[in-house]
Amino acid sequence: MTENREFFYRRLHSLLGVIPIGIFLVQHLVVNHFAVYGEESFNNAAGFMHDLPFRLMLEIFIIFIPILFHAILGVYIAFVAKNNVQRYGFFRNWMFYLQRLTGIITLVFIVWHVWETRVAIGMGNAELDYSLMENILSQPFFFWFYIVGVVSTTFHFANGLWSFLVSWGITVSPRSQKIATYGTLIVFLAITYIGIRSLIKFAYGV
Repeated sequence: MTENREFFYRRLHSLLGVIPIGIFLVQHLVVNHFAVYGEESFNNAAGFMHDLPFRLMLEIFIIFIPILFHAILGVYIAFVAKNNVQRYGFFRNWMFYLQRLTGIITLVFIVWHVWETRVAIGMGNAELDYSLMENILSQPFFFWFYIVGVVSTTFHFANGLWSFLVSWGITVSPRSQKIATYGTLIVFLAITYIGIRSLIKFAYGV
């Protein structure tokens, strides 16, 4: 019974990492990328998301609760899991190790990002507009902190997507898993570019 429960939790952990958390990540990066087209463009995109009907309920049940569950179980997995060289080989074990490492980094980054944006806005200490991120990223330390955080988050999602495809029986054969490796690499590069391009725009205006 305990093994069945753990199996279920790990499956749910994997699923939540893609749906809804992964979808939210991509959507969040795309909204931020509107900054590349100018301050007004970003403010309009961010304002549209902020004014969605039932936004608070969506944030709680579609974003915060899934992230909290995924984070808590993810920390547990990170500290109890062991590499399996015989089953996965050198490369995939490195990906497994980096998945655990980036999970911890991503957790720290998300907590800080939510604190200085969503919480600050909720407390009335900041406004949801272009200048919020511009002021944060104009500081060199936080610019590089966000660079590391975004790369860690996008890697964790893309590599987790590969694991999701395997654990849910979508990619079973070695060939399909190899194709998935290239596919998730493309996903990683694409969303990382979108994220970093936005950070550069906020920080340097270019």
